[in-house]
Amino acid sequence: MVRDQIDRIGVVGAGTMGGGIAQVGATYGYDIVMRDVEQSFVEGGFERIADSLERLAGRDALPAAPDTIRERITGTTDTAALSDCDVVVEAAPEELKIKRDVFADLEDACDDDILLATNTSTISITSIAAGLEHPERVVGLHFMNPVPIMEGVEVIVGEKTTDEAVSLAHEVAQSLEKTTWEADDKPGFVTNRILMPWINEGIRAYDEGVASKEDIDTGMELGTNVPMGPLTLADHIGLDICLHASETLAEELGDRYTPAYLLRRKVEAGDLGKKTGEGFYEYD
Repeated sequence: MVRDQIDRIGVVGAGTMGGGIAQVGATYGYDIVMRDVEQSFVEGGFERIADSLERLAGRDALPAAPDTIRERITGTTDTAALSDCDVVVEAAPEELKIKRDVFADLEDACDDDILLATNTSTISITSIAAGLEHPERVVGLHFMNPVPIMEGVEVIVGEKTTDEAVSLAHEVAQSLEKTTWEADDKPGFVTNRILMPWINEGIRAYDEGVASKEDIDTGMELGTNVPMGPLTLADHIGLDICLHASETLAEELGDRYTPAYLLRRKVEAGDLGKKTGEGFYEYD
């Protein structure tokens, strides 16, 4: 059983994804509680949210003033502060143990009728919910990066997830003016199962001298009608995130998901894409 009236949304994690989810929730009128393990992380989340709101306001792309949206978000390091929320979305690092620990804490802190969602992009919903007293209320709610800009949200159904929880997950995402699609709890779900091989093959083509990085991206943009080619997209996602997702999928699905050599080398060098100022391209 999950609540059908949603007024307050909790977000675990104030990083790129968590901050983006908090921002979008506040933009569409929800009261938001954004929790992270350290106050400095929470403050960093607010700084990124302020920058994002300023950019969107400059494009006249907000339904309310940035200050009004910002005031709807409360930051905290206390998991107990999430107990008054109607839905909690976890956006912690992509490691199974971390996510299991987060959900165990949420189960202790939150009433049994609060929907618990995970923003995981590759990890099994069933595995994350394993060991919980109420795994039926755990669902995947995979937002795309950057959350304030991207229109889609992937809803993933775990082995124990109820139809009621799935329906509410769709409703929450759609109330944020997102379009949803649904996936079974298979490795990579829809997006990363298809996206990661595409990105890795683009990197391999560049590394093998098939074409310049610019021509690979241009060819894929114009040839397949996508807004970004694979190398640009990898930079925007974060090369470390692409590597981790590819490694996770390779463990589950085999060699066709093996990360490209150049992807691994870039990550080892600390060139992670747009967030570090350099990946396949350079950024100001």
